[in-house]
Amino acid sequence: MLIKVLKISKARELALKDRWPRKRRLDEKLLTYVKEIIEDVRKRGDEALIDLTARFDGVNLKVEQLKVSREEIENAYNMVSGEQLSAVKLAKERVERFEREILAQIGFEYKDELGVKIRWKYCPIRSVGCYIPGGEAAYPSTVIMTVVPAKVAGVPRVVVCSPPKRSGEINPLTLVAADLCGADEIYRVGGVQAIAALAYGTETINPVDKIVGPGNKYVLAAKSIVSCDVPIDHPAGPSEIAILADEGAHPDYIAWDMIAQAEHGADSVAILVTTSMRVARQVIERIMQLLDTVSNGDRVRAAFEGKGLILIAGSMDEAIEFVNELAPEHLEIIAEGAHEIAERINSAGLILVGCYTPASLSDYLLGTNHVLPTGGFGRVCSSLSVLSFIKHVSIAEASRETLKELWTGVRVLAESEGLPNHALAIKERFKY
Repeated sequence: MLIKVLKISKARELALKDRWPRKRRLDEKLLTYVKEIIEDVRKRGDEALIDLTARFDGVNLKVEQLKVSREEIENAYNMVSGEQLSAVKLAKERVERFEREILAQIGFEYKDELGVKIRWKYCPIRSVGCYIPGGEAAYPSTVIMTVVPAKVAGVPRVVVCSPPKRSGEINPLTLVAADLCGADEIYRVGGVQAIAALAYGTETINPVDKIVGPGNKYVLAAKSIVSCDVPIDHPAGPSEIAILADEGAHPDYIAWDMIAQAEHGADSVAILVTTSMRVARQVIERIMQLLDTVSNGDRVRAAFEGKGLILIAGSMDEAIEFVNELAPEHLEIIAEGAHEIAERINSAGLILVGCYTPASLSDYLLGTNHVLPTGGFGRVCSSLSVLSFIKHVSIAEASRETLKELWTGVRVLAESEGLPNHALAIKERFKY
């Protein structure tokens, strides 16, 4: 059968064996290969970027072509349709509006009964690198999801890196999206070499303070390696969806959402968790009917054969418990009491409630971010947002009276830790 159908009780380990925390490390051969590329960029800088771009992308560049010029960006506007431009603007506006609302909730002042005043504020990170997958494909939505929250946070320098097409150009819609969203620098560099350049710098590309954005297994490995020196957002591997459905769910909606997920590629994960065997059978029937007619059918079929799974739960409680272990990137809940079920989910990148909130909507125009933790990291990581680009700072003030009140406690703890000068630094103040 194209998609495995199993009971959760028998399939738990099959579904979870390759996910964090069961799987904690990337393949050692992959890591060794990627480390060699990173070291090459660290040693040879721009020269390595030129050689590696020729090797991996089939594009021969000169050093002065690494950075996309203002003229190229202006020309890109003439190469996209008005409809495309409007869609990018709408997506940017919706993401920006939601991110500003998040930012508005940050910052407060606190004063306790002893008179201690604490103010909590945020500061933006100084520079951020946004990795945008590319080559022959275009992902303007990923530009929006990475650049917009950074600019809303107030990051003064936002750098975009994206691999060129065989022609040597970056897709014009990607360039337009980057410009509209406020990217300060754009470079036609992709893959491991782009992550290395962002992390350690070259003659042309200055290093950044944080790297965000999705990519293939090589980019994921590179981000993991450089994360000991430069913070990253989170490990972001192949895209995935889990759909939690009951007897009342519409099989057609589920089938189409699983096909849409599988369209991302052979490594994509598409899982249905349902309490209804009838729904499971009808979803399979509908998928089989559609496979010969849908676009990217070979890609969809490969994903279902590799990572497609339908799991039958004995109860909704069992289904929820499993989903929390799975920690999927996207979770759709198409079931009675969906909002109550959502409140019981504590491990998912994004929770989409109801049959009219498909993952496809969240990929583009819902307003939420689509750069999400995958591979089980939804148990400990959050989606990319404006919060990913700020630092929290506490500003505190105490009075002389408060210091006297708390002095004894400080002395006891400081002496217990073998740090008596901490206590004396307070005691000496009472002499004046």
